[in-house]
Amino acid sequence: MTTPNALTLYTINMSHYSEKIRWLLDYEGIPYVEKALTPAIHALPMLLKGGRGQTTVPLVQSGNVRVQNSPRIVDWLAREYGPLTSFPEASRDEIVAIQRRFDAIGKGVARYLYLPGFAHSALILDIWTQFSTPWENRVVRVTYPVIKAMFQLKLKINKKDVAIAQKRIDAEIKWLEGRIKQGRYLVGNNLTVADITAASLLAPLACPPEHPIYGTVEFREKMAGAAQIWANSPALQWVRDLYAEHRGQIWKVMPNAA
Repeated sequence: MTTPNALTLYTINMSHYSEKIRWLLDYEGIPYVEKALTPAIHALPMLLKGGRGQTTVPLVQSGNVRVQNSPRIVDWLAREYGPLTSFPEASRDEIVAIQRRFDAIGKGVARYLYLPGFAHSALILDIWTQFSTPWENRVVRVTYPVIKAMFQLKLKINKKDVAIAQKRIDAEIKWLEGRIKQGRYLVGNNLTVADITAASLLAPLACPPEHPIYGTVEFREKMAGAAQIWANSPALQWVRDLYAEHRGQIWKVMPNAA
């Protein structure tokens, strides 16, 4: 195994996929510098850096190597920094299968949150511009109605698609409830990428206090309020418990504006 170059993690502060990789890096003790991108303005840099025709985060960069998309990043980290304690080779197939099922509802979770969230423009703008440069802040606030319309179209934020998302989220929550009856962790007796993925992707619904955005009272009331239908479920309590036990402080070093 060669020693990788210094690692840069490109994120969006509210992105649960970004939180998944941030948590994995923190848990494994892999040093990195986080660069926080501003929604909408992030699209072109990620399109150019990713080289895959996608504008998504997270993306990690080590020297000239750039890896986009959280499952691909997990695989790359396992190769370059492995073995990872959270990604044991003996359980790889089972972990990947669980990772895949929770990654699949990530867009649905965002869709579900943004439908009520877009009624609170001040909150959305404050979250989106948390790490913006002054010019990015101004651009986002001036063009917000256009950006909002683009988000609604691209992410299918409408009552019909949100209802579909709710059913899919509910199915995975029920699956998770059945799984955790078998044991504390989803695979084996220790925290793995399976747990990190499930907890990260459901965190915006569970609103663990440890998360600096999802854990705020304003986020819980204005964006995650609809998720009260699951608030007391064993699955979302499991997410909160996992954050309390394994996550620790997020952003011990605050991200830099990219």
